[in-house]
Order: sequence, then structure tokens, then C-alpha cells
Amino acid sequence: MPSAAERTRTLVQSTCSAVLLIPGLECIYPDQLMPGVRTVGPDGEIFLVLPADSPAVRAATHAQDDELAAALELTDVAPVSVPNRIRGRARLSGWLTCVPGMAEPGRMLLRLELGEVSVDDLWGTESVEPEEFAHACPDPLVDHEAELLQHLHAGHGDQVRGLSALLGERESSASDAYAQVVPVALDRFGLRVRFTRREGGGTAADRSFDARFEFPEPVRDIAQLRQEMHRLFEAAGS
Repeated sequence: MPSAAERTRTLVQSTCSAVLLIPGLECIYPDQLMPGVRTVGPDGEIFLVLPADSPAVRAATHAQDDELAAALELTDVAPVSVPNRIRGRARLSGWLTCVPGMAEPGRMLLRLELGEVSVDDLWGTESVEPEEFAHACPDPLVDHEAELLQHLHAGHGDQVRGLSALLGERESSASDAYAQVVPVALDRFGLRVRFTRREGGGTAADRSFDARFEFPEPVRDIAQLRQEMHRLFEAAGS
């Protein structure tokens, strides 16, 4: 299972939405607080590119003693249509400064030095030490996960539905017992699938559950992932 630090690092370096929050700062145009680019530095600091006229840039420019408190909030949404589509949120708070000499035409580079980090996702809610975040690596599939999940859902829907045969006695293994079977998350350790039962009554949340299908060994790249998915589909069909 990926650590909380790895999951948070993966979110930061993914394409999920992010917004920069500064206490007491009001912004008429929310997109001015949404970094166009975000990267992680060697010491775990986060570099953010924002419009030069962003209120966050003005606040960081005029902050005294580099003590401008700020937080980066990220929201991760499943790239396929599924009940309870938000997969996770992360909050990384600390101190914001401008990076001298790193301005681009119409844009500025800001540096967020981390003090507190937390993640609330499909694995649970956990706090992360900034040092752990700095040393963590993002999941190797992060740049391809959305495309891979969409491909599995659109091109291999029957095989994904057939994974119900691997659920055992915990849930019904009949694939027609589910109104929807959707791959909802993918990482180097395995595939997470959301099953929604056909029976009526209750909310979608009541009728849905997730199942994890773990790989024998963590995959390192797309080629290994293909092999593991083939093995998984074969196991379900046997």
C-alpha cells in the first residue's frame, strides 16, 4: 500500500485541481489563485506559477519577514463517472514567498515552504511530516492513470465487470448483480474497482463498495502493468 507521504506527493504532481488559500485574502476571480504549474523542489518545497497580477503574488511580494501563511488545497476527482466521484483531498500549509529573478512575462514563481501536510483519500485520513513528503516519490503511473482508467472502463468494461468473480464470499460474485462496475483508481500496487449493487433502496453510497485487486509485486511501468492486468483478467475468467 502506498504511504500517506507517497499519496500526497502523487496528488501534488498529478493534474488534479488545486487552489492557494491565504487567510484574509479576498479574490474576485478564483482562477487567480489556481496555480498553472506546480512542482516539488529538492527539499520538499512546492513551487507554484501564478499570474503576476494574482492577489497571492501581491501578498507574497509585500509580506514582511517571509511570514505569509498560506495553504495549497488539492481535490482529486475520479476521471470516470462513478458514485462519490471525489477520491481525495490534500492540504499543504506553510509560508509563501516570491522567488527572485524567476519571473516570466505575466507570471510569477512562488515558493511554499511546508509546515503541515494532511491527506484524506480512499485509504483514510492521515497527517504527513514535511520531511516524509520531501523524501517520498510520486506513483510511477501518475502521468497515465486517468487515461488508463478511461481505457479500462471504455475498452475492457466486460473484463472489469468479470473481476466480481474474485470477490469471494464477501460479496456476490455474479457480475449481473451489479448495476455498475467501474475502475476508480490505479497505482503501482493494484487496481481499485467500485461496485454498485442493483437492489433498490438507500443511497448510491449505501449500495456501493470498493474492492482492491493487489498485484503480486508493485509495477514500475506501463509494460509491467499490462502484464499484471492480463494476469488479473485471466484469474477472474478461470
